[in-house]
Amino acid sequence: MKRELTFILNGEAVTTEVDPQWTLLYLLREVLELTGTKEGCGYGECGACTVIIDGQAVNSCLFPVMEVEGKRVTTIEGITSKDGSMHPLQTAFINEGAVQCGFCTPGMIMSAKALLDAKDKPTEDEIKEAIEGNLCRCTGYVKIIDAIKSAAGGR
Repeated sequence: MKRELTFILNGEAVTTEVDPQWTLLYLLREVLELTGTKEGCGYGECGACTVIIDGQAVNSCLFPVMEVEGKRVTTIEGITSKDGSMHPLQTAFINEGAVQCGFCTPGMIMSAKALLDAKDKPTEDEIKEAIEGNLCRCTGYVKIIDAIKSAAGGR
């Protein structure tokens, strides 16, 4: 039996009917068609599905959909500015060569954004800790860390 759910998604109020058994990832990708959030492992191990809920980076593949009632959810689609220009993290990832296949990139950026929203000038160790739940098979993380430092003004 579906239930009504209301929350803020990328700055806009959303009310929708959901099956309480769904995950937030399912709602985002399959119902709301926000496919920037990726499904990787489905077990909270890879970080490809990372979104920000009330300022915290979370794995949307594990997050019960009913738990977003009244919360603020930000996906990769929600970080661009009103004029459509890229977020500084997106620009930094491109400029630093931190994007290879791109599958992990939205989750990496969302984890980094949650960190930079909480701390203007994180240390390299803090950056590593913030992205430790995000797996990348292509870059070896050096360029990703450089991109996050660059976006924070630390280069």
